[in-house]
Amino acid sequence: MGDIFANLEAWVKRQQEVKEGFKKAEADYKEADRLALILLSRMAFQHMMRTIEAFDQWLKDPAITAHMPREMLVELWEKLRVLLYGLIDLDIEHTSRYSEFLKKLSAEGKLNPLLFYEKGEKEPKRVQLQI
Repeated sequence: MGDIFANLEAWVKRQQEVKEGFKKAEADYKEADRLALILLSRMAFQHMMRTIEAFDQWLKDPAITAHMPREMLVELWEKLRVLLYGLIDLDIEHTSRYSEFLKKLSAEGKLNPLLFYEKGEKEPKRVQLQI
């Protein structure tokens, strides 16, 4: 039984350390260059995905869920739904704004020709933007 308590405490400690690491890394994000912002964003998404995967595994474990009170599950959903809808809204807003920005660049003839070009009838498009 002692292992489960040690594991839970270690998980919480590690998450606190990661949170502090992100706080330090993002301290001057408004002045950061594009590469630093891309790296910060990617690392954030990677950590969120790992945390979500771990949370999903947690909720699959009968040793956990058999003892979890309903009130904790209600609280969990109340917090999860905020994250879920926030992420969906972020995706909609960011993708829409980027689409409009690309349209503007295209109209001005400023798209990088190596990344965006019209494919001919016989020539397949080799480079594609994936969103």
